[in-house]
Amino acid sequence: MAVYKIFPDRDATLYSAFPITNTGDDAILEVSNTFPPINPSPRVSRAIIDFQGSQILNIWNNHLKTLADSQWTAHLRLFAAEVSGINQNTTIEVGLISGSFDNGTGQYNDSPKSTNGVSWDFKYYSGSGAWVTPGGDIRDTTSSYGPVTQSFDRRTVQDLNVDVKQLVEIILGEDNLVIYGNLIATGEDSFIIKLIDTQEFISGSANQPDFKFFSVDTNTIYPPQLEFRWDDFAYETGSLAPITTSDLEIALDSNPGVFYSESINRFRLNVRPDFPVRTYQTSSIYTTNHYLPTASYYAIKDLDTNEFIVDFDSKYTKVSCDSTGNYFDLYMNGLQPERYYKILLQTTVSGSTLVKDEDYIFKVING
Repeated sequence: MAVYKIFPDRDATLYSAFPITNTGDDAILEVSNTFPPINPSPRVSRAIIDFQGSQILNIWNNHLKTLADSQWTAHLRLFAAEVSGINQNTTIEVGLISGSFDNGTGQYNDSPKSTNGVSWDFKYYSGSGAWVTPGGDIRDTTSSYGPVTQSFDRRTVQDLNVDVKQLVEIILGEDNLVIYGNLIATGEDSFIIKLIDTQEFISGSANQPDFKFFSVDTNTIYPPQLEFRWDDFAYETGSLAPITTSDLEIALDSNPGVFYSESINRFRLNVRPDFPVRTYQTSSIYTTNHYLPTASYYAIKDLDTNEFIVDFDSKYTKVSCDSTGNYFDLYMNGLQPERYYKILLQTTVSGSTLVKDEDYIFKVING
């Protein structure tokens, strides 16, 4: 199974209260509707994020093009730094804006304010390339390819994780992508993240949701991500014997320990029972490889934070098998460089679900 992440080329927050201010280098992306007590009037902020069209096109051509529509997904993920003012029905929507924009070098707390890039009123710098509609020219998509949403309350996970596959198809070449493969990666469409219309420009202190997400300029491991997952599961056991006991050992092979960020590595698994049945043979029974059941998965954790970077997934992180043994492929460019990671394995054998955490560690470095 495959998980492939790409990171933004540029991002910024657009503030209605500061219509010509640029925040292209700020570490935070803000999505909010606030109502300050001094000079009270609604203030709205929206985030825009651009991923390189050439990167998306490369993933399509090299990995997704031959797959059925049901075999791949794309999710936009933003990680919360601080969230406040959430009520029971706060909803964020993700759509597309048309036209290019300049990222700029401003930050929210600059004094004087920077105006050398995208803002609420302008695409480029103050006075240049006015949006037709202030706050971003949101594409008028059809009902089949309209904005996608995620709802929050006070007790839900407050990271943004939305299925944007239909919007990616538009970025790649309108809604003919899957049917005709008519790919035109123009780089002229970017994501816009905002509250739904009925929750923007609302007066009153009771309606003040404020999401602060980490931007691509964060110094943390939580920049925005466009995460592609696809089903490349293959299962051919050849003459291998199945593992039939939950008392088993799994050793990770093909792990040199250090990978460049552009690497793709196939990790292989050596599987054997802890207490093999005695047989008469000339080779050691401890060197005989076995294969895991199809319900076997991998996950990746950040070693320092102990957080899942890639979680177990019953469809997209399944462990494959060939006549040599079990294996899975890992794309290193979806992991932050200069960090250590740990591989975990999960399998179900003889009615027992096991999670193997055997300190299979590797590091990704800048290539």
